Amino acid sequence: MLFHFSEDPTIQSFIPRHHPAYPDKPSMVWAIDEERAPLYFFPRDCPRIGYWAIETTTTEDQLTFFSHSTAKKIVAIEGKWLEKIMTTKLYVYHFPESSFYCLDRGAGYYVSHEEVQPIDRKPVGSLLQRLVEADVELRITPSLVPLKNALIHSSLHFSMVRIRNAQLL
Repeated sequence: MLFHFSEDPTIQSFIPRHHPAYPDKPSMVWAIDEERAPLYFFPRDCPRIGYWAIETTTTEDQLTFFSHSTAKKIVAIEGKWLEKIMTTKLYVYHFPESSFYCLDRGAGYYVSHEEVQPIDRKPVGSLLQRLVEADVELRITPSLVPLKNALIHSSLHFSMVRIRNAQLL
């Protein structure tokens, strides 16, 4: 199953659009896989960094970034977004997989070059509760920049979403 998360509960059809982060790619409809879906239990513009261990993660990085945690994934946000996370109404759209292909397996990004009609739409409910149910640890920090800089040089897998909206130091 593939998903798209939106604060708009009225979308009937998803039309391919150009993505500024992929200037060389044609217009696309974007979807996320189930494993990475918790990275999208947030308001659209909320900057966040999710990270998790993979087979090549070093013991040192495991200790540095997961010390005292049993979570498989950790997502960090900036504190100024907490209120918005608690009040945002988010909807998950379910997509048929037929016209999609995987653009980035590590990030869980799937795209389609065709218009897509969702097969279902449901309210996500409490975003914090959904993170808990997904066994994701939420970390709140004044700025994501130090974490971003540390993760870039780590052996962990990470995803930085809407990082352009992060607080500067």
